[in-house]
Amino acid sequence: MPRIFLSFRKPDSRWMRDRVYRALSDRLGVDEIFKSGQSIPPGADFAEILRRQAAECELMCVLIGPGWLDARDEDGVRLLDRAHDWVRLEIATALRAGNRVVPVLLGDATMLPDASALPTEIAELARLQFLRVPETHLPDGLERLGDAVTALLSDTDPPVEPGHGTAPAADHGPSTTMTAHVSGGGSAYQAARDQTIRLA
Repeated sequence: MPRIFLSFRKPDSRWMRDRVYRALSDRLGVDEIFKSGQSIPPGADFAEILRRQAAECELMCVLIGPGWLDARDEDGVRLLDRAHDWVRLEIATALRAGNRVVPVLLGDATMLPDASALPTEIAELARLQFLRVPETHLPDGLERLGDAVTALLSDTDPPVEPGHGTAPAADHGPSTTMTAHVSGGGSAYQAARDQTIRLA
């Protein structure tokens, strides 16, 4: 299952969003990134998949461009104010699950929304430290984003328990003493499996 969920609003900063997806896919592998347009197969229940992925991802990157906060439908209603808005549902699901959620600001001037401008269930987003992908020096910004995301995923990896992943020591059992009689003097030497053979 992909570890990173990209949450985005389709009309908002599409070209930068696609660059972010390609950069993270190149860095971590396409199977590690969930992006609805690429990751949901035809005929699948997209609503169920979106909810499950948002609940089970290790890291949700919320891609916020200049038009993210105030995007509206044909009736002039702000999309975030609709209870069934998918961006709102994705973020709320990840926050309820206790997943790490990181706002990623697209562009040089995009600001993190104020909590008062967000629905209550996702108001926490305004308090979370953000990452920025600037339009100027975009390649450097994408590289820094990849570094940060890689580090965050490393933080979520479960600790390795002592001895985990190592082969158990072989139990050789008690030492065995064997005596062999040979002619001409005697000595003792250590044999395999802690068996001592005394030559007499």
